[in-house]
Amino acid sequence: MKPDSDLSLLYGPAAVDLPRVTQLIGSVAKEPELEFLQKMLSAALSGTGKLLRPAISILSARLGTYNIELVAPLAASVELLHTATLVHDDVIDEADQRRGQPTPNSLFGNAASVMLGDYMFANAADFIARTDRPIVVRKFADAIMLIAQGELKQDSTAFEYSPDINRYLDRIKGKTAVLFATAAEGGALVCDAPETTTTAMREYGMNLGMAFQVIDDILDFTGTAEEMGKPVGSDLKSGTLTLPAILFLQKYPTENPIKRAFEGIRTNANLDKAIKDILNDEEIIAESKAVARSMCDAALTSLQTIPQCEEKQILENLVEYTFERNS
Repeated sequence: MKPDSDLSLLYGPAAVDLPRVTQLIGSVAKEPELEFLQKMLSAALSGTGKLLRPAISILSARLGTYNIELVAPLAASVELLHTATLVHDDVIDEADQRRGQPTPNSLFGNAASVMLGDYMFANAADFIARTDRPIVVRKFADAIMLIAQGELKQDSTAFEYSPDINRYLDRIKGKTAVLFATAAEGGALVCDAPETTTTAMREYGMNLGMAFQVIDDILDFTGTAEEMGKPVGSDLKSGTLTLPAILFLQKYPTENPIKRAFEGIRTNANLDKAIKDILNDEEIIAESKAVARSMCDAALTSLQTIPQCEEKQILENLVEYTFERNS
């Protein structure tokens, strides 16, 4: 199976082995005897994106003694874990669409979708066990705990009025960045890369993951529904304060439509006004992008200890791709 030409440009040498990863992920939907579960899995796994996290795992692994038999299960586990968290996210947010496609909860109901996510978590754990690296299994378990904490923090603070940026940064670290860090560090660990490389890749993944989420949160306001596959401002409408909204709260501490909406005053109208005001405020969007840029720069700095090679160049390119993406 030949790699997609677009992915070859984006991921360089990692693209060659991505089909092995997608094959493993696809096998999950074929294994269960229960036809209804097969149908749910097929629906959930059909919407996988550009496989950024698996590609990072492969690139990181190539910095050590590369072994695709170890890397493919790791990369598959990372993508399955990511997809499982999205399934649970959509249940919590009562989302009808993701990437322009119906969500499992809209197709099969909330109860079935929770169990679907749990089944995918179990398969991700099975894949990670195939690496036969106890430290990688432990890192994977730590990642699941931090992701769960991040989701709980987001859910428990829904519609809570707080302009605290540090709380936001702590939340996205658990929600998004830790999985990037696990993907990057895990690849280096399973292929016995030097300790300095393993440390550098974890820092790279963490910083890149933070930047990825900040850009995602900016695009929630500046992107179109067609580009993002979900309504504009959907995070704010679900009660989640992201960086642009927090900066908006700080800039206008009184008579803020977000505050009024969260207090239950003409909620929909005030949220619509807040979304429009944030979108039209160039200063807030620019400041949000500056935060993402600083995280991208930190990711690039993390790579300085790694000798120059094609994989390093691709990893650097992925930083710029993350910053410049529009969907």
